Amino acid sequence: MKYLILKHYRGGPPPAVEYGPMEEWAPEEVDAHLRYMRAFLDRLRERGEFVDTRALAPEGAFVRFDGEGRPPVTDGPFAETKDLVAGWCVVDVPSWERAVELAGELSAAPGPGGEPLREWLEVRPFLGEAPAAPR
Repeated sequence: MKYLILKHYRGGPPPAVEYGPMEEWAPEEVDAHLRYMRAFLDRLRERGEFVDTRALAPEGAFVRFDGEGRPPVTDGPFAETKDLVAGWCVVDVPSWERAVELAGELSAAPGPGGEPLREWLEVRPFLGEAPAAPR
């Protein structure tokens, strides 16, 4: 069963730990964070649970249809939303519980001072792929 683990720039419940944007971190803190992420993904690959992962740039825009023959409407060069997605990881695991366990492990990636970020990550099953998540 495939699940999407979403990482948001902003949005979700209030953070457990306040930390600034990564561009404000010390270089060694960024390196430690990226090493953790690579090691996490390597473990997923070794266990056959890895499907795909991507990081997204913060730039973007919302776009909508504005009628036949008219150009699409955008909100500007940057999306103004609290839910802007930073990136994702797709896992193929046997259960919702395993997907949640992996998201918890990913949430422990180190941030400033080497402390776990404890950031909120969103876990979503693919429609028709997995049973619905418990509510």
